[in-house]
Amino acid sequence: MALVGLGIALFSLAACGPKGNTTESGDTAGKSNKDYDLLVWEDQSKADGIADAVAAFEKEHDVTIKVVEKAYAQQIENLRLDGPAGTGADVITIPGDQIGTSVTEGLLKELDVDQATQDIYTESAMQSQIVDGKVYGLPKAVETQILFYNKDLIQESELPKTLGEWLTYSKKITDNEKDKYGLISTLDQIYYAEGIMSGYGGYIFGQNDDGSYNPDDLGIDNAGSIEGANVIKKFYDERVLPSGLVGEQGTNVLDSLFTEGKAAAVISGPWSLSPYKEAGIDYGVAELPMLDNGKHMGSFIGVKSYNVSSYSKNGDLAEEFVEFITNEENSKRRYEVTAEVPAVAALAEDEAVTASEGAAAIAAQSQYAVLTPGITEMNSVWEPVDGALQTIATGKATPETALPEAAAQIKSAIAATK
Repeated sequence: MALVGLGIALFSLAACGPKGNTTESGDTAGKSNKDYDLLVWEDQSKADGIADAVAAFEKEHDVTIKVVEKAYAQQIENLRLDGPAGTGADVITIPGDQIGTSVTEGLLKELDVDQATQDIYTESAMQSQIVDGKVYGLPKAVETQILFYNKDLIQESELPKTLGEWLTYSKKITDNEKDKYGLISTLDQIYYAEGIMSGYGGYIFGQNDDGSYNPDDLGIDNAGSIEGANVIKKFYDERVLPSGLVGEQGTNVLDSLFTEGKAAAVISGPWSLSPYKEAGIDYGVAELPMLDNGKHMGSFIGVKSYNVSSYSKNGDLAEEFVEFITNEENSKRRYEVTAEVPAVAALAEDEAVTASEGAAAIAAQSQYAVLTPGITEMNSVWEPVDGALQTIATGKATPETALPEAAAQIKSAIAATK
């Protein structure tokens, strides 16, 4: 794939220091004595995945790139402080659902990316980088929820096909006194519950004809969302989910039960592939089950991207680097090192990806996944809906009362921001 702007002038780099990229971790990004042309903030423990591409770009352009590892979910917060101070990165990697807010705050540079380049990525992944028809980044990896099952407790041939069948299975084997469970999931969080609620016609924000989200069309309390929440309620009413699974500690409880061999199956994501393996669990992975209404259980698809800071002094060079680092060749190499499923469409059929059970499951589930709305108004959704789901899980409220109350809170919060 041809890269945009290969003829970029590098006259501003005449005062460069010694060549050769360096990789650091921690808070060393705030140094003001620059001996590099681009500062790249990469995700933690992921710098090795781009090392070859960084070296190739440095050699081709006779520049120096410094790579610093930072937790990707916090990079925008870091940029808010370091950008204006002149110590922020030129290139960052962030979750796709932070794009809208970041653009509103003026933190990201618009990229001049031709359609041919955009077309190499999966449609949903690329869409996550577009705000009001303008491109603000390129996708590096995709992730979505999948089912993990303990092969010592349940074989692939025994896996229930529907969520209702999982509930029946779980009722048969659950023993709360002995911490023995069937399928467990943190369904008191909208991130996981949405896949059920949307299968019954629920949604968070409606979409306009051009695919953009309409914050005035809130579907979190419509009939479909309420029906889906009542399906979720059955798992709590039947006591097949441990009480400790509700609330902030839920994820830790879920991981502990699975890695201790006390849960036959859990719903998690690719971030659990390595930890579960390191825990010594002989597990398998699969796409999420069908719902009892014949629809497939959905999920949110998360997109990690590379983006250029609006504060970058070498914005054009940074933009060219982003196109280079996310092309098919470099995306494949990053996958081979990091196991993060690439966003390049052609790589979905590549042997390197299809040979991985985890990557194959993610690719299969991605067919039924939707983007997390990447608009500022989404910030007003998480806490009220999670709170509503937790009152449903603990029996303090019904979906018919909890979800409309959450919707009212969301609408009020959105109105306040305007």
